[in-house]
Amino acid sequence: MKVIIGVDIGGTNTAIGVVDETGTCVRKNAVPSNTQPDAEKYGQELSQAIKKLVEQQTDAELMGIGIGAPNGNFHRGTIEHAPNLKFNGIVPLVEIVKRYFDAPVFLTNDANAAALGEKIYGGARDINDFIMITLGTGVGSGIFVNGQMLYGHDGFAGELGHTIAIPGGRQCNCGRKGCLETYCSANGLKRTVFEMLASNNADSSLRDYSYHQLTSKAIAEEAMKGDKIAQKAFAYTGKILGKQLTDFVAFSSPEAIFLFGGLVNAGDILLEPVKNHFHENLMTIFKGKVRILESEIKEGDAPIIGASALVWNEI
Repeated sequence: MKVIIGVDIGGTNTAIGVVDETGTCVRKNAVPSNTQPDAEKYGQELSQAIKKLVEQQTDAELMGIGIGAPNGNFHRGTIEHAPNLKFNGIVPLVEIVKRYFDAPVFLTNDANAAALGEKIYGGARDINDFIMITLGTGVGSGIFVNGQMLYGHDGFAGELGHTIAIPGGRQCNCGRKGCLETYCSANGLKRTVFEMLASNNADSSLRDYSYHQLTSKAIAEEAMKGDKIAQKAFAYTGKILGKQLTDFVAFSSPEAIFLFGGLVNAGDILLEPVKNHFHENLMTIFKGKVRILESEIKEGDAPIIGASALVWNEI
């Protein structure tokens, strides 16, 4: 059986999976991401875990290893200045992992991996021009143009989460103010809720949560129960995202925009205002030409599957 190893490097854990040609994760494991400050040792531990997983799949023919990582640079095979990982600076992870395997190794950022997963296994199989927006802890994006992933000359094209949505707005971890990520991520939604709670005296079940206890899932659940603050927070988030998506359309003219991640699980509470403000603000020449769709990749294994798609795309 021909398989790809998909690796998703998160801030806490690194998920590893054996993915077959149909895009099914048939076996998986995880190692800690954030306990090892030495990148060489981390790469060694990761490689050992990959070897163990492949050995357990006795009928496996390893075709390659795909790695999705924060601040991953496809051109250089490096992780560069990732703020949530202990091994800082520029880490040549592909070079390190290649020492342990004969199979090809590729690396890209996690949002690009999600876009590749959608292209190889999901709803974008027959679409050559699309944008993937990931709405999780942050806001990421992957862009396909003419059937090819857009990387740019330095490997970092597509940082749409760090376009300015509100000039002079909320402070972002990237150092700028008003980035889309500060409004339309899970953390951005939480910030909106607490700003709304502080600015009025409306009854809300959300007042029972501390900031660290509150999750986007809880906000969605309260919104579905009729909580006015939760509903207003999603409406505000959807408005900002919908309007910002119209600017993204203007530079690449995609056939579709796929939305993926925890916030999308809220369904129409988020998607309805997104679509309303998107269609309202879209340039006339693009009206009726761009669909907003939910990702068809299952969320649980999606980062692993997306990372594996990087290899199929290259070989």
